[in-house]
Amino acid sequence: MLRFSLAASCAALVAGSAIAGGLDRSGQPVSPLFEAGSYGEFTLSFVAPSVSGVATAASPTPGASSGDMAADYFAYSFAFKTDISDRLSVALLHDQPWGADTDYPAGTGYFAQGSTATLNSDALTALVRYRLGERFSVHGGVRIETISATATIPFVTAVPGVTPPYQVTAATSSGTGWVAGAAYEIPQYALRVAVTYNSSISHNLATSESSVLGPSTSTTPVTFPQSLNLDFQTGLNPKTLLFGGVRWVEWSSFEMRPADYATLTGDALVSYDSDTITYTLGLGRKLTETLSAAVTLGYEAPTGGFSSNLGPKDGMTSLGLGLSHQRGKVKISGGVRYVMVGDAQTTLDDVNAASDFTGNSALAVGMKVGFNF
Repeated sequence: MLRFSLAASCAALVAGSAIAGGLDRSGQPVSPLFEAGSYGEFTLSFVAPSVSGVATAASPTPGASSGDMAADYFAYSFAFKTDISDRLSVALLHDQPWGADTDYPAGTGYFAQGSTATLNSDALTALVRYRLGERFSVHGGVRIETISATATIPFVTAVPGVTPPYQVTAATSSGTGWVAGAAYEIPQYALRVAVTYNSSISHNLATSESSVLGPSTSTTPVTFPQSLNLDFQTGLNPKTLLFGGVRWVEWSSFEMRPADYATLTGDALVSYDSDTITYTLGLGRKLTETLSAAVTLGYEAPTGGFSSNLGPKDGMTSLGLGLSHQRGKVKISGGVRYVMVGDAQTTLDDVNAASDFTGNSALAVGMKVGFNF
């Protein structure tokens, strides 16, 4: 397995989520749990989306361009793993599983101009892995997740530009869930197939709203979705690794429906009609004793229907490239990923298309430092 460690490290970096379905960002990986011995890592990434659309004839501002409404963002994660015995391992993982950064520029004449929305999350996962033998293992643990969100939506108002715009703030909330999975390995072929289930996590968000209805406070129940990851890798020869994965997320069960927003619009602030399935396939190659490279392809099929005005995307296709260099016990990896964001339409009445978002993209870059000790 050691002969593939560089390729696997490089592959993991460029295979992560950049602009996946719903609010998905990290892909909730558990790969550090399978590292040899005692291991730690820190990852930092930067994502620069370019997403714009044009209002349709059915909107209040026909022909107006939205401008680039997707803000750049940073994300980070870290992990620590160690062996308790030859069969038992433990790991502590941090990621930022969900997120949104919407910022429609002002002065465009587009009906959603000046609208902003952010959703931030952090999750800490404690995992245990038990080896049943050389080939089979099981893993599981608990996850603690925190969520906060804000939004300003000027076009949700009785008289745009005259009466107050709609604003909402959801204070930081914590929730807990669980993780369970299993893996099958043949070490001499660098073969591993792992399946990991992540439970849904429920929150009760303390919500403050202001609008033409006046200021109000309430509690907004939100359940972030369950998901299932299937990851695999296998050696093709002593220097080449084939890897990939399939991730399902139950976004059809998710909605965020603050009370006053629902009263004003008859709808949820954020919801999704369909679940998402994201596919990844890649190839890692050891170039020298210290340098490896990897290339990945990603695909998420469009689900159809209307997308939210706060997240106008439907599906994606991506290409990722990465390099990894080992210096003693330290591995330094870097990757870049180009994402072709799926075309989408938004609506204001659930019947007619209010805008068309086409030809959009995102560029993600990242760096990971891993070390054995």
